[in-house]
Amino acid sequence: MNRDFNTWLSSFRESIADYKYYIDFESAYKNLNEFKVELNILNSLVGSKNIETDFKNLVAKYPEVLKAIPILLAKRESEIYCQDDKGVFKYNFKNKNYDIDQYCYFMRETGLFDLLANKVLKDLVDYVLGVEVGLDSNARKNRGGHLMENLVEKYIVEAGFIKDKTYFKEMKIKELEKLTGLSLAALSNSGKTVKRFDYVIIKDKMVYAIETNFYASSGSKLNETARSYKTLALEAKSIEGFKFVWITDGLGWVDARNNLEETFDVLDTVYNIKELEDGILSSFK
Repeated sequence: MNRDFNTWLSSFRESIADYKYYIDFESAYKNLNEFKVELNILNSLVGSKNIETDFKNLVAKYPEVLKAIPILLAKRESEIYCQDDKGVFKYNFKNKNYDIDQYCYFMRETGLFDLLANKVLKDLVDYVLGVEVGLDSNARKNRGGHLMENLVEKYIVEAGFIKDKTYFKEMKIKELEKLTGLSLAALSNSGKTVKRFDYVIIKDKMVYAIETNFYASSGSKLNETARSYKTLALEAKSIEGFKFVWITDGLGWVDARNNLEETFDVLDTVYNIKELEDGILSSFK
């Protein structure tokens, strides 16, 4: 089947974000609940006229409130490193390692006393929920990396392949060789390179090793990816009973079209999402 590269590229998608991509609220609520009791106790400091004394008394009575301090600075770790002309300190908020005056110094210098005393906020629970939502937005990149994998797996299943029987997820070359008896030394530089495929499909004695990715924005990584897959495609041609498959998409490729086209010209099993929708995986023989 002859395909036109420009026509193929024109069907690439702007995004594959689903409704759960933006914020994982369940995770945010779960993380909030870990500190909810301590945050409610710390709420007694909001609007305090004598914040340092009140803080000392509160910690003396409820020392466990210290563990909620890092999240007020959008930090999940229980230890926080700080330094200035007074010295270098590594505060532990789970197991108190300095006297209370040093922790007061931390609260003062980081601005947390000011945040609490001057009523910049009304409720620490609501404040930390906002912090958790903000932190979770940083996890979008990780979620984005799995979106394409999950989308491809959906079409693999729809094509009738069965997990751990006719298709496998995240398989290293050594594992694939053991499973199929194929020699894949040409792909691994005689065993010197550890390579893992996102998916492997086995049908009628043919092994399809699949790599997936989606690039919404451009960057140098795309050119590197296209070049490496071109090399992989050429190496794979020498292996009988084996085909390398690359499933990619995203408007990031528009700026890296030249390198992508070079790979397109030598790899007839490079597909996009539209081709998945059209049932290309069902044609595997």
